Amino acid sequence: MHRTARVALRVTPGQRRRCFGLLRSAGDVWACVLEVNGWRCRRRDAPLSGYQELCRELSASGPGTFGELDSTGARSVLRRFSDSWFAAAKRRSAGDVSARFPRRRRGLVPVRWYHRTFTVDGQRVRIPTARGTAPLWVRLAREVPYPAEQVRSVTLLCEGGRLFLDVTAEVPVAVYPPGEGPDPARVAGVDLGIIHPYAVAGPDGEGLLVSGRAIRAEHRMHLADTKARRRAVARRAPRPGQKGSRRWRQYRRRARLVEGRHRRRVRQAQHEAARSVVSWAVEQRVGVLHVGDPRGVLDIDAGRRHNLRLRQWQIARLLQVLTDKAVLAGITVRLVDERGTSSTCPACRRRVPKPRGRTLSCPHCRFSGHRDLVAAASIATRTPGGGPPWQPLCCRRWSRTVEPAGTSLVPDGPDVTPAAQHGRREDQLARGGPPHHPVGSRSPPRRGSTTPTANPVNVSGHRTR
Repeated sequence: MHRTARVALRVTPGQRRRCFGLLRSAGDVWACVLEVNGWRCRRRDAPLSGYQELCRELSASGPGTFGELDSTGARSVLRRFSDSWFAAAKRRSAGDVSARFPRRRRGLVPVRWYHRTFTVDGQRVRIPTARGTAPLWVRLAREVPYPAEQVRSVTLLCEGGRLFLDVTAEVPVAVYPPGEGPDPARVAGVDLGIIHPYAVAGPDGEGLLVSGRAIRAEHRMHLADTKARRRAVARRAPRPGQKGSRRWRQYRRRARLVEGRHRRRVRQAQHEAARSVVSWAVEQRVGVLHVGDPRGVLDIDAGRRHNLRLRQWQIARLLQVLTDKAVLAGITVRLVDERGTSSTCPACRRRVPKPRGRTLSCPHCRFSGHRDLVAAASIATRTPGGGPPWQPLCCRRWSRTVEPAGTSLVPDGPDVTPAAQHGRREDQLARGGPPHHPVGSRSPPRRGSTTPTANPVNVSGHRTR
């Protein structure tokens, strides 16, 4: 399996100038491909989209055409263009009319070099350049987190005005001692959300909630800071088509740095959240993660504010980081339909009115549980690519919200041991009654009353008054 780590570069002014020269040369390669395809379109010829065709055009241009950029780096740009072209063609053939072919010029394009074309020596990396030019050695801000013999490619890119190097390595899948690895028979459900990026319900009633309030606070503070900056410089902003002053260019440079810092903070928080989920799954010996796919809500217009929350949610990013870390740990990830899981009672399977707050309380059977954990428990019973068949889940523990840094398990219900719970469940199954219910609690109904009994136990395992 291949993993990528992004490392910042510490360069001198001369090295910075050469690195940006490589990125601009890659942008020139991209622009040349667009111009060639424009000429062919005007002549009614088929555009060049295949990697082999583009490489033949590059070889015809001759050496030294794109400055210090070598042929390997130029071919990586052609590979990027070809992949973008065919990805858009595949989406359009599937009926997605919003997919667009690459037709926009780009000033700076990332450049990738593959194995045996670069050199990694501790915190120093030699970046390949064209023949006849001086070697380019750059220093990394930290050590590469992979052994040098596992590194397969490096990618030079610019984000927010800063230079970074993406180091890709081939990492083996984790190996566990006999009897301690993930069990494919143990399935856990994962519910994606905004307040809680990941809510996980395990096969034994164990639950994990990863808090995402820090990510939301980062988005909110960044938005407020951006609005304040724009209001402060609104009167000095140049008009469309007018060249800005040196002071304006400094402001734009600072804004790009702030944007890059914000993206890095959010990305780091997402990685930490996914790491806590995978670590918890390894401890519980979970072999399969059923993840609810909520991407259908992105097509619903829910108003200006909620649409902003959905854009900042980054569902695909959460799915990607969770899948990468789970596969590396030997855990299988499967996407399932999550429609109705947050508003369906897992005990009586009846529709529940829109829950208020984070607790789902069923008015029909008086089941009570955390809304996200209930959804995760229902997701665990669904089959990928099929309908929502439900299977009884045995829950012998209570669950509560934990911080992203770790997990927290709440003891069993008050005055009820796991053996007694298991025996009660067996007695109910023998009599044909309902099984024990998943994550949450249910108060026994009383004749002539629709309210739960006194002192019910909430999802945090504490008694309420």
